[in-house]
Amino acid sequence: MELSDYIRVLRKNWLVIVAITLIGLGAAAGYSLTRTPMYQAEATVFVSTQQGNTVAELQQGNTFTQARVTTYTSLVTQQAVLSKTIQKLGLSLSVSDLAKNVSASNTLNTTLIKITATDASPVQAASIANAVSQSLTETVPEIEPSTTSGESPVKLTTTTTATAPSAPVSPNVPLNLTLGGLIGLALGVAFALLRHVLDTKVRSIRDVEAVTDRPIIGAIPFDPRAAERPIILQADPHNARSESFRALRTNLQFLEMDGGHVFVVTSSLPAEGKSTTSVNLAIALADAGKRVALVDTDLRKPKVAEYLAIEGGVGLTDVLIGRARLTDVMLPWGQRSLYALPAGKVPPNPSELLGSAQMSQLLDVLSREFDIVILDAPPLLPVTDAAVLSKAATGALVVVAAGRTTKGQLSAALDALETVGARIGGTVLSMVPVKGPDAYGYGYGYGYGYGYGGYGAYTSSGHKVKGAGKRSSKSAGSGRDEG
Repeated sequence: MELSDYIRVLRKNWLVIVAITLIGLGAAAGYSLTRTPMYQAEATVFVSTQQGNTVAELQQGNTFTQARVTTYTSLVTQQAVLSKTIQKLGLSLSVSDLAKNVSASNTLNTTLIKITATDASPVQAASIANAVSQSLTETVPEIEPSTTSGESPVKLTTTTTATAPSAPVSPNVPLNLTLGGLIGLALGVAFALLRHVLDTKVRSIRDVEAVTDRPIIGAIPFDPRAAERPIILQADPHNARSESFRALRTNLQFLEMDGGHVFVVTSSLPAEGKSTTSVNLAIALADAGKRVALVDTDLRKPKVAEYLAIEGGVGLTDVLIGRARLTDVMLPWGQRSLYALPAGKVPPNPSELLGSAQMSQLLDVLSREFDIVILDAPPLLPVTDAAVLSKAATGALVVVAAGRTTKGQLSAALDALETVGARIGGTVLSMVPVKGPDAYGYGYGYGYGYGYGGYGAYTSSGHKVKGAGKRSSKSAGSGRDEG
């Protein structure tokens, strides 16, 4: 993954990341609020030697004292000291319980012992620290071997008396909130990356490129109103979605397919936008002056007749079984050089009809009579119709719905075409988001934001077309159809 991919993943999952971060902050705040505030008080004890008049004796005594300080520090939490503390203060704690709230430390190369006591009461914490320091000064002379004069060689003096602290040391609310927020943020980012790794759906051009090396010849933006206006080139010719079909037309004309011009438009699964792509592509080609034949070869769920609003009771099946002549059922559409052949009645054996010699002969006739032939075929994975048909065509165009088709399904569909020896002209990414991290153009330096609406449309006399330029690219897109 590149840096732009990480940014896209984080941008796409920012709500989840923020939510998990807030959960971490909330957990830290809840933990802090439910903890009992604890206070710490410190007392300091100075250890010195009581004997020595010469410099050598004082130096020797200082060395002895430093060697013993470590032992005295450990003695603070021992029973000999803590039991006296319990007696002095009348505490209802055991020695082990009190030891959990008392600690001692010694600064390197010094003879100072810092005694720290922790308690829920600031006054009690100071009392315990002072009592422990006093108990230590009493205990050490008792257990330390005495000199020949009967005195202890060391002397312990409390130099700093503990006072009641004004603020608790725990819970540390700022620290807890910071840690909670950082942990929540880390978990949110980890969740976003894991979600991206486990996501197998095709969402962008790079996902298609990861499956196949065939060119991506078009990207059709998503349109929530596609069901209302499937023929966008007629309903709104200045829409950004209309422009995407014109771009698809241009790219199709540049495909190196050995001069052939019969193309099968199919998809991996139903409802990926193949039928609307077939119809709009055929219209775009006819607008460019091409003589186009649009044939509905989806003999299971035909849609071309419905979209073009033409009679579909008689069509391809009737021609293949010899019940009708091609010239009688091939219908012109609009003020263009576009002719449509509907599917006709749904037969019981679609695959056999599409793979028959009559179908091959029909394709030969159409390829001679028209500049380009577009065949709207069924999806590849549920049935074999499109694979059979693609073998006799110049090439296949595979429509891939962004956010619906998985990489495995796309790979299986392409394998089905390659298995029968069909040529894959390219892929068309449909239903591409027009905004957000998965929008076509995010991270690529271009998008559909310009549209035709940004410039407006003008007649040959130079007058602006009424209503042109008022539509936002937000309404652009390739919607769902049944084919």
